[in-house]
Amino acid sequence: MARKRSASSARGKQAARNAKPISDRRIDFSDIPESTDEELKRARRVGRPRTGEAKQLIAIRIHPRLLAQLRRLAAQQDKPYQTLIHELLESAAKSAA
Repeated sequence: MARKRSASSARGKQAARNAKPISDRRIDFSDIPESTDEELKRARRVGRPRTGEAKQLIAIRIHPRLLAQLRRLAAQQDKPYQTLIHELLESAAKSAA
């Protein structure tokens, strides 16, 4: 049985570099059934909602211990750690103003 190669492993990265793209015309879609009208009606968009007020992506450097502490705190509050960081920064900015 062939082992699955992870894209993050050295062999997986090498395999990805050596992989040659194939055109859509060469892909065999014959075993995939057509979607019915009912399936298309029930289909839902996946991904982030477009609210018009998208948050800006930034990069910051945080000490690993602080990040671990924030992640633990977020897990205790059952929310994503980035949301918690956003809330803490927003609260600090409001109180500083």
